[in-house]
Amino acid sequence: MNPAARTDVDGRIAQGWGGTSPNGVHVNVILARRGSPTAAAMITAFAAPSPGFCPIGVPVGPDQPSYETVNPPVILLNKVPVDGFAETLVFGAATVGTAQGVLDCVADELLEADQETVVFVALWVDPAADDETAVKHAARQAVGAATREAICGRDRVAARRLVDERDTLTHPFYGGR
Repeated sequence: MNPAARTDVDGRIAQGWGGTSPNGVHVNVILARRGSPTAAAMITAFAAPSPGFCPIGVPVGPDQPSYETVNPPVILLNKVPVDGFAETLVFGAATVGTAQGVLDCVADELLEADQETVVFVALWVDPAADDETAVKHAARQAVGAATREAICGRDRVAARRLVDERDTLTHPFYGGR
């Protein structure tokens, strides 16, 4: 196991961005250990879809009969309702990228390829996205970055910078002063 990896990952949360607009992807990642209250909450969310929001266990494979489970198991939930091509992007390109981002962390020995950790990913794909390959790469980048941060922790300098700049923080969906 990588020395930067934590074993006490239950309940660790991070966010990540990948790609560029309009093919960018934003994710929130929550890690849980099997049998924990956090994992129970994730399984409850997985078992309770609502209109427009369909949690899936991330599968990979060349066709549906060949689907394989990604380990650690990954539960993917779209943040906004999708249909048409956006649905293809979320449940196709972004799903593959999500699997790759988690498996990159396994390859880096930050996670084990087992059933003991569950990775929950809430995912947003820009509604204007139009490039499956770019979305796949963006999802891989976002999920990899968020999973790494959840496991290894946030850079202390970056965290301190936010504290120091708290009075001037902004957000792309905030237009006030």
